[in-house]
Amino acid sequence: MKYAVVTGGTSGIGLGVANMLREKGYYVFATYVGPDFTEKMENFEAVKTDQTSREDVYRFISYVKSKCDHVDCIVCNAGMTIRKSFVETEDADWDKMMEVAVNSHYILIREFFPIIPANSRILFTGSQMGLMPHAMVLSYGVTKAAVHALAKNLVKEFEGTGTTVNAIVPGFVETPWQKEKPEEIKQNIYKKTAIHRFASVDEIVDAYRFCVDNSFVNGSLIEVNGGYSYK
Repeated sequence: MKYAVVTGGTSGIGLGVANMLREKGYYVFATYVGPDFTEKMENFEAVKTDQTSREDVYRFISYVKSKCDHVDCIVCNAGMTIRKSFVETEDADWDKMMEVAVNSHYILIREFFPIIPANSRILFTGSQMGLMPHAMVLSYGVTKAAVHALAKNLVKEFEGTGTTVNAIVPGFVETPWQKEKPEEIKQNIYKKTAIHRFASVDEIVDAYRFCVDNSFVNGSLIEVNGGYSYK
């Protein structure tokens, strides 16, 4: 049995990736926060984990290690946005966003490193906001730029093992969070995107599938943005 970890794996892109991995025969451990996830799915286990808490992250790592002796795929998908202006963002806001997107994933991979077999896959969820500054989300954009850098730097740590490390860099995606945006804001984003719409989750998941299947793509930031800011 192959085992995978997907952070933020019970909704949106994370759930889509988890289901793709299950279809490929992986048993998936997924982290999540918020209301209890009670849906029962074959080869899938959701473990409530607050990734702003180091204690919770280490507890999750210990739990996975108690259930399996190897992890073949790690998808670092969890992220956090606190929408405040630059001057309104407090230290605690910055720390929480960095802890979820960057620090917890660094710890996760470091602690699993001894049990990651050769020819495994490590994937990060980056963001177009980590490449192009965007109003009201300076902190979020910086966390995602750090995610991109972490993916590229980890390539050296896995050199010679056949394990690949890549980051998928989505533009705007039709996730539950995006559906809550006012129509006027969505239309403004559509105008900046050559395809004139948000991506579907399945379209983004295809990029993760490509990285899982392809053993040569490595250290790449794969943009899936519909031609964002093409004008």
